Amino acid sequence: MEFTSLIFFSIVSFFFVSAHGLSETESLLKFKKSLIIGRAGALESWDRKNPPCKWIGVLCHNGYVWGLRLENIELLGSLDIEALMGLKSLRSLSFMNNKLKGPFPEFKKLGALKSIYLSNNQYDVKIPRDAFEGMGWLKKLYLEQNKFSGEIPMSVATIPKLLEFRIDGNRFTGQIPEFTHELNMSNFSNNALSGPIPKILSRMDQKMFEGNKGLCGKPLDSECYSPYNISPEHKASSKKKSSKFFYIVAAVVAALLAILIILGIIIMLCRRKRNKQPLLSQEPGPSSLQKRAGIQEGDKGQSSCHSLKPTTKRMTHTTKLSFLRDDKGKFELQDLLKASAEILGSGCFGASYKTVLSSGSMMVVKRFKHMNTVGTEEFQENMKRLGRLRHGNLLPIVAYYYKKEEKLFVCDFVEKGSLAAHLHGHKSLGQPSLDWPTRFNIVKGVGRGLLYLHQNLPSLMAPHGHLKSSNVLLNENYEPLLTDYGLIPMIDEESAQELMVAYKSPEYLKHSRVTKKTDVWGLGILILETLTGKLPECFQQADKKSEHDMASWVNSIFQGEWTQELFDQEMGKTNNSEAEILKLLRIGLSCCEVDVEKRLDIREAVEKMEDLMKEREGDDDFYSTYASEADGRSSRGVSSEGINFSWNDSSHQGIK
Repeated sequence: MEFTSLIFFSIVSFFFVSAHGLSETESLLKFKKSLIIGRAGALESWDRKNPPCKWIGVLCHNGYVWGLRLENIELLGSLDIEALMGLKSLRSLSFMNNKLKGPFPEFKKLGALKSIYLSNNQYDVKIPRDAFEGMGWLKKLYLEQNKFSGEIPMSVATIPKLLEFRIDGNRFTGQIPEFTHELNMSNFSNNALSGPIPKILSRMDQKMFEGNKGLCGKPLDSECYSPYNISPEHKASSKKKSSKFFYIVAAVVAALLAILIILGIIIMLCRRKRNKQPLLSQEPGPSSLQKRAGIQEGDKGQSSCHSLKPTTKRMTHTTKLSFLRDDKGKFELQDLLKASAEILGSGCFGASYKTVLSSGSMMVVKRFKHMNTVGTEEFQENMKRLGRLRHGNLLPIVAYYYKKEEKLFVCDFVEKGSLAAHLHGHKSLGQPSLDWPTRFNIVKGVGRGLLYLHQNLPSLMAPHGHLKSSNVLLNENYEPLLTDYGLIPMIDEESAQELMVAYKSPEYLKHSRVTKKTDVWGLGILILETLTGKLPECFQQADKKSEHDMASWVNSIFQGEWTQELFDQEMGKTNNSEAEILKLLRIGLSCCEVDVEKRLDIREAVEKMEDLMKEREGDDDFYSTYASEADGRSSRGVSSEGINFSWNDSSHQGIK
């Protein structure tokens, strides 16, 4: 009896272990076996020697597989979705930029999926009407740039949590189905759709419907007509002629009235502003720092004369801040509004204010525009995700405030200001330039922070998305702190394409897509800016599709050897540092490869900088020189080569 029980227990244990330990491995290997992989060795790491969480393209959480990201590896044929049914924690699938075709995958067998990315493949089939039935958790569905035909499946419109839906660049026909709720982001352009646009989508940008000759209704300019109320052509023509004069007169009168009303409102608001200057309602024009530095951000917002007083007054009585950190003393929005405020700068997303609380703590409040289309649930979910981030090279968000027409971020004030101000505004501010060791330490820290974002925000294609020198602040030890990260899900698409750095990358300008390596391109441009001391904006052409940028300029000058005209002469050098500077320059150029396939990924870029750091640590002459200079940061030092060093000992807040 005991022997029988022992056998039974062993069998049960075997199946339990299989279900929890081996099923994911077996499922993935079965799925791999069904794939036709055009790029040799792309999934070479998929074997039993390593756990699945260490395989390329496999994303894990708490030891379980939650996502597959098999992009740009020339996958051919069709997908065997049944092989993935053993992955109980699977939430995300991305097969973008491959050559997949065949029948539409049966994703509905994976009912817990939250995101599906099939963009840029070769599907040329009709999608079944019930293809997405039962997928109650699906939030993101990307099917653009294929050859899908037939009608948009009705099951898409009934997905309860769907937030993002793209089918642009296909061959869909028929009408757009009636969605049960608004979408945060969608694109139906460049298909063969016809009929009226559903009312729930009428507030979207009309660009999202372009390329469909048969569509009508808002937001397009073409009206929808019923066959029962279309008048004969000659009657309509005569009616237009008879009433044309009256329409013109009415339009002129209405325009004049509107102009008079607007002028009256502007005059009233300007008078109110002169009489009263409420906290956080100052005009987000250029700060005193910007005027002294003589710098103007390329993406600076337009100034206006309106006051924020009505908004702030309403917030005082009806709102509370949502805190993301417990290590900070709690304060209320009223405390911020009552405190003295100083405008630090006005960037592409809004103005930033420095406030001093009654406790003496200095905080920065950033008021965001371009977020009005973000729903409460998605905004709060994304903020909680950002609040969980903890890294020495990220400026944490202390608290936030959400309202449909108002979004505020509250962060600690960083005394030394931005990298942009130190690189380009130090002369006007009467400050010394950053030396080579400090610059290298800054870009290395930026790389580390970027790698952390990519590891902890894997669901975002560009976890930072807006990396530039004005979004890198420097603490008292000149360690970099990244700001404005993780914003892409919260910025409306049109504004993101116009303002965010990720959408100025070569892959977006050429192919209208952002990849996991887009942030690496931003890091490369930042490295080149730090070494050359030149503003990237100086190389941008009026034609946004132009490939002429800072990287192409550096490539045109750099011939593999030291070139005096290429580097910022105020950077200075330490003993034998030319080789190190050249190595960092090559890393920057490798991050700026136009071909995404040839570009380094973020881990490779950071590892190369870490290797360069180790080489420097092995150079005793360098460190003895650097240590002696570091002791004299408040004065000007001279290296053994007779080169002056300029150490930074003054402080200011950088341009946002």
